[in-house]
Amino acid sequence: MKNPDLRIRHSVDPFGIDPADAAVVAVQLGRPPRGRFDVAHRCRCGLPDVVRTAPRLPDGTPFPTLYYLTCPRASAAAGRLEAVGVMAGMTQRLSVDRQLRQAYLAAHLDYLARRDAAARECGLEPLPPGTQSAGGMPDRVKCLHALIAHELAVPGANPLGLEAAEAAGQWWSGGPCVPPPESVPVAGAD
Repeated sequence: MKNPDLRIRHSVDPFGIDPADAAVVAVQLGRPPRGRFDVAHRCRCGLPDVVRTAPRLPDGTPFPTLYYLTCPRASAAAGRLEAVGVMAGMTQRLSVDRQLRQAYLAAHLDYLARRDAAARECGLEPLPPGTQSAGGMPDRVKCLHALIAHELAVPGANPLGLEAAEAAGQWWSGGPCVPPPESVPVAGAD
């Protein structure tokens, strides 16, 4: 496993999120986020662009997507790559490149281990063995959003996530994707 340190450092309770960050994520998504989450990565503009979600929703429903890309510009860039067939090319390369296949399997195992650690950190039962990881890992590529989010949250963990993030371009170059936290109304604020 490339990233054996599975501890996630927090200044507050696990999956506790600053209300301003929560408001930004809701604006980015165009809806309130589901379940418990915290910021796993910040864009160069300082806003959240990846959240780490608890592996179960409050009602206990499994939520296997640990890292979720929230920045609309990053999501649009990933979508453009998907639209031109990047995923099919990556999947084809996995079938012939043993080293890439091994690195992608390691990314899959890293994701599963981090998701299980996140569940324990929240006092939740980990998802059952065999539950999918994300993005099609370990055998194919089916969602660049998930792979990019994994790589941003855990640099060096996902070779195809890194490749996709680099191919996506500088989505942050136009400045913040949504108004910065101080101008986003926070629920319950006066």
